[in-house]
Amino acid sequence: MPEAQAVARKLQPLLGRALAALPARAQLALSGGQPVQLDGQQLDPGIQLLLRLLALSGEGGLAADPDADPLAERERAHAEALANAGRPTVVGDTAELEVDGGAGPLPARHYAPPDPSGREPLLVFFHGGGWVICDLDTHDEACRLICRHAGVHVLSVAYRLAPEHRFPAAVEDALAATRWALANAAQLGADSERVGVAGDSAGGNLAAVVARLLAREGAGRLALQVLIYPATDFAGRRRSDELFAEGFFLTQTAREWFERHYLPDGVDRADPRLSPLRARDLDGLAPAVVATAAFDPLRDQGEEYALALRRAGNRVALRRFPGLIHGFINFTGVNRASREATIALAGMIRGALPAG
Repeated sequence: MPEAQAVARKLQPLLGRALAALPARAQLALSGGQPVQLDGQQLDPGIQLLLRLLALSGEGGLAADPDADPLAERERAHAEALANAGRPTVVGDTAELEVDGGAGPLPARHYAPPDPSGREPLLVFFHGGGWVICDLDTHDEACRLICRHAGVHVLSVAYRLAPEHRFPAAVEDALAATRWALANAAQLGADSERVGVAGDSAGGNLAAVVARLLAREGAGRLALQVLIYPATDFAGRRRSDELFAEGFFLTQTAREWFERHYLPDGVDRADPRLSPLRARDLDGLAPAVVATAAFDPLRDQGEEYALALRRAGNRVALRRFPGLIHGFINFTGVNRASREATIALAGMIRGALPAG
């Protein structure tokens, strides 16, 4: 069995790319024959097949082993993300640079759109990975797709990771990096009056927190906040937490592993810098684009945050992507639906940004 798992693990990216081109009926047959239906929704056949391949490889999703070493998990996540990303999307240009962080310079990567005019907006992007894993490379293709299809500059920031740097280090880094972007957008060739924040999962959490903190400081309102299946509440549980706790990539075991490494002992889980949904002052924030995935345990808290923003008087575009799971922006090279959803999300971003 271990040998079979090793072979499946090695072949999974190759199989994923090959099988992504198959008709849905064939994908369904290879993944067990019966469609996965839950909560009145049907899992995308390509995603169902990917999850089947993950199960055969023995991985089962993010941080499947509760005793996993963070360094080893980072290496695995890095390799798998690159394998699942596919051929890089062409953008105008990319550049490695450093931006301000909470305790010193941080690595960052700038993506310029094709044929930039100097009037395009800038999105500061914070990657997901539970505040413990992932990096600039794991989210390179997602940033490329957003850059090209939203027509924006993207500044992807490698904030400090836990457990070496627990909460609130990532928040401090995200806040400092966004301030740097606001001050230096023009030097990157972007419109300094249209700077926004974006992120997926843990990065979506950071983007939401930064948007609120900057507004409360009176430092000027951001042009947009893009929250992709964001974590918004550490202090409560919802129906989707139970429905999709196992078998849909982001498991309850993985979530507990991330929290154990990110949260200091005795931290207040209702702290708005951790749980923006618990904040009582959500008025006057940047317009928001909130994307959730139908088969994601974080689905309900992401949608609840979107509704809370709307009730507070903010402009919000909310879209649940059917058939998809947490992490879909990292499966664009091996799943048609994930790629189409990410491009559609980029279109939402383009439409939500104010005209320059």
